[in-house]
Amino acid sequence: MADDGSQSQPERLVADLVVERLRAWGAHRTFGYSGDGINGLMGALRRAGGDPAFVQARHEENAALMAVGHAKYTGGVGVMISTQGPGAVHLLNGLYDAKLDHQPVVAIVGQQPTTALGAEYQQEIDLSALFKDVAAQYVQAVLAPEQAGMVVDRAFRTALATRSPCVVILPHDVQVAPAPEEPPHEHGVVPTTPQWRPPRVIPADSDLAEAADVLNAGARVALLVGQGARDAGDLVREVAERLGAGVTTSLLGKPWWDETLPISCGVMGHLGTTASGWLMDQCDTLLMIGTNDPWTEFYPAPGQARAVQIDIDGRHLGNRYPVDVGLVGDATETLTALLPLLKERADTAWRTDVVEQVERWHRIAEERAGTDAVPLSPERVVRALTPRLPSDAQVSVDVGSVVYWYARHLTLPPGVQAHLSSTLASMGSGLPYGLAAKLDAPDRPVVALVGDGAMQMNGIAELVTVASRWQDWADPRFVVLVLNNRDLAEVTWEQRETEGDPRYDVSQSLPDFPYAGYADLLGLTGIRVERPGDVDAAWDRALGADRPVVIEAIVDPDVPLLPPFPAGEEKLESFHRALDQEDDAEHARDLLDQQAAQETD
Repeated sequence: MADDGSQSQPERLVADLVVERLRAWGAHRTFGYSGDGINGLMGALRRAGGDPAFVQARHEENAALMAVGHAKYTGGVGVMISTQGPGAVHLLNGLYDAKLDHQPVVAIVGQQPTTALGAEYQQEIDLSALFKDVAAQYVQAVLAPEQAGMVVDRAFRTALATRSPCVVILPHDVQVAPAPEEPPHEHGVVPTTPQWRPPRVIPADSDLAEAADVLNAGARVALLVGQGARDAGDLVREVAERLGAGVTTSLLGKPWWDETLPISCGVMGHLGTTASGWLMDQCDTLLMIGTNDPWTEFYPAPGQARAVQIDIDGRHLGNRYPVDVGLVGDATETLTALLPLLKERADTAWRTDVVEQVERWHRIAEERAGTDAVPLSPERVVRALTPRLPSDAQVSVDVGSVVYWYARHLTLPPGVQAHLSSTLASMGSGLPYGLAAKLDAPDRPVVALVGDGAMQMNGIAELVTVASRWQDWADPRFVVLVLNNRDLAEVTWEQRETEGDPRYDVSQSLPDFPYAGYADLLGLTGIRVERPGDVDAAWDRALGADRPVVIEAIVDPDVPLLPPFPAGEEKLESFHRALDQEDDAEHARDLLDQQAAQETD
């Protein structure tokens, strides 16, 4: 038969339909790792020509964390892709991160052919059972081509409506089956469309009036601001000013509130500030906005304060503190309606006290950053970033002692997002989150704050990803600060605090690793800092570099992680009991006592 020069179009498969649906839902970037169980989808992504793009991580867990980071920085749905078996298992950590921090993500997971299921086939896992807890809102296997569009649509719709992870399971034989142009209009086939729009959620007028009565009656009002205030920062400020209130935030709320304001008491909780501890201890009225912060012992004592809570999810109302009025509503809509009902305060005594406590905290924080640490204070290193952080930067923060220094010492310019694995508190999130931020906005600088434990867990591997991609970025600045103290410092201090146990060297010591030297090896820039006098120059050089930089700061593991008083005061006896059992603990004990004295001065 003669060749007429024409080429037949490849048959449209279910995998192509799934990729089309990703585009329809605005998912133009996916994160994952390939494998035989997902080869059909990989072929469809190849045929799609880069939309959606596929970002290959070094491990499926990292890809999952990237997808969560994408959801946090962009406000959209993060998409992760993996094969069946071990690849699917590796996604769990990122999926739980999304579940606990209420982020919309969708996992598309391969599976062995339907004809092999139930045979103890290679890499066969009951994926519906595996994911049924973490994706409680929606997990579904696609068992027929006509079902594919509906399942993907429902997964995205559910992820957005419930702000939770959802899972789509795609057996290999279904992926490569022909896709119907249009599902038949018949019994048992469900029509669908990629459509979801956020509702307007606002409380009833009577409930708003009752909440206003509580807030207007308070003499010493405090606001606790969470991530639910993401788009309501200006309104939160108006409410605070009208009530003469002090403001503290959860970790997730920190990026959405202007911490430069004189009434800003900083982050609340175990890793929070002295000013926040004072605010929660002294207030008589509490307004919680979009927060489900778990540090209940740092809230006002039950019965101390009357409380109003605003949350889009009614399941969270009264979940951390007994509230007088719980308002189910979007923060922006609810505060807009509530604001006209609030009375302007004539008495400014409480606000004056708040401002004095904020100023006191800033003095304490500056003193702590200047403490005689050996060889270098981690607080000094993170604090030095504040005046240098570009106004268009994005920040990622890993889990560990670095979170304390971020919460207490890094003031974010308005508009600068910073994210971390907060409720799950999963080590290893810093580099994946930072990459997600950079890939979404390659023209903006990124700073990742990471401890040496998290770097050894997976950050070293993801530096390979940074090295493979940075030359495509419009702004090549991607600065990774590694606090190197050769210790799992947060857990070391937790062993002392919660158990009264001395440091257990076998579990806590980390092997030495040349983080800066490794960066040089990858073609990046490494800077090693061991002296206080070199910190500022290191940040200046890194933020002015023409490529990604790893700053390796050699810091003191003995700098305490003392919770703010008054809740932290009861921890001192346990700390001292543990340190008394350790050899060479005099330096740590001295630093602890210095911090305790600052809390009570």
